[in-house]
Amino acid sequence: MHYVLLGGAIAAELIATSLMKATDGFTRLWPTLAVLAGYVISFVLLAQAVKGIEVGVAYAIWSAVGTAAIVAIGAVFLGEPLTTVKVAGIALIIAGVVMLNLNGSGAH
Repeated sequence: MHYVLLGGAIAAELIATSLMKATDGFTRLWPTLAVLAGYVISFVLLAQAVKGIEVGVAYAIWSAVGTAAIVAIGAVFLGEPLTTVKVAGIALIIAGVVMLNLNGSGAH
């Protein structure tokens, strides 16, 4: 169940971050409220998830999946370039999360 909450936290963060440009620097009311609500929901769900997942592991997964997904969303929907350096960076982030999870499960 804790990983379901973490998944919800990630989804809320992705929605909020994806809407960030629509706020026009937080000058547009409704997109701004949607972004703020998304981040509040994300942190509430993350706080619930860490009741059953080590905080370092949960945060690493939350931030890594969020980062990788936002890069993909930027490339697919916002016309942002997907460079070799970005792909390599995402691979390193994923490798780091895998290492944290292996350590968190007792493997050394």
